[in-house]
Amino acid sequence: MLSFDTTQTPPNSSVVNTHRILVVEDEDVIRDMIVLALEDEGYEITAVSDGRTALNLLQQDDKNPKTTETEFDMLILDLMLPQVNGLDICRLLRYQGNIIPILILSAKASETDRVLGLEVGADDYLTKPFSMRELVARCRALIRRQNLTNSSSSSVKQFRDITLYTQECRVTVGEEEINLSPKEYRLLELFMSYPRRVWSREQLIEQIWGPDFLGDTKTVDVHIRWLREKLEKDPSQPEYLITVRGFGYRFG
Repeated sequence: MLSFDTTQTPPNSSVVNTHRILVVEDEDVIRDMIVLALEDEGYEITAVSDGRTALNLLQQDDKNPKTTETEFDMLILDLMLPQVNGLDICRLLRYQGNIIPILILSAKASETDRVLGLEVGADDYLTKPFSMRELVARCRALIRRQNLTNSSSSSVKQFRDITLYTQECRVTVGEEEINLSPKEYRLLELFMSYPRRVWSREQLIEQIWGPDFLGDTKTVDVHIRWLREKLEKDPSQPEYLITVRGFGYRFG
């Protein structure tokens, strides 16, 4: 039977969050605990118990302007859901170009399961049982990273034949548009903002995943490899994402 640590940092009643989070979890007790923890932090929560309802809400979101009240800033997604499972939801959202930050919740804790969740488009993966304090911290980190991306001052960044459109959250190589996960996109945006600067893995974790990230720095290497496969003509001989041995990575 799953157990959860409900210990939380006392909420700061003077801080009001304006972010809306969609929670998709079919287990009533877990869903209610998540809703309570996040509402205590000031987030506005919509909670549903099946994948079809979640997709309907998110696809309705895509049809509305950014200023509508139905928009969500983050998705907390269980994998084992009625009607449509969490992996299929991730795949569909990313295929449609939806870059909402996604935190997967799952009792599947193997490395293969975690990698699969990230590969289909999730930004983070939290295994059950988990503490509510950690859940809240991961939500803060994902929303903070998204806000930094959205506040980029330059609407278009270009390097050789790569063009990144920050207002549209899309990337083209030559004339071809490529599909990037949110983490891949943010990595590329950071690199293109500081061409030829060398970034250590720790610095990239801090910038992209945030100080609350609890995983291994090897996740940086995995995302760099995925980026190379999408950007480089020959990923084994990269022209853009260069390894600086003993230090980290640079762009260009």
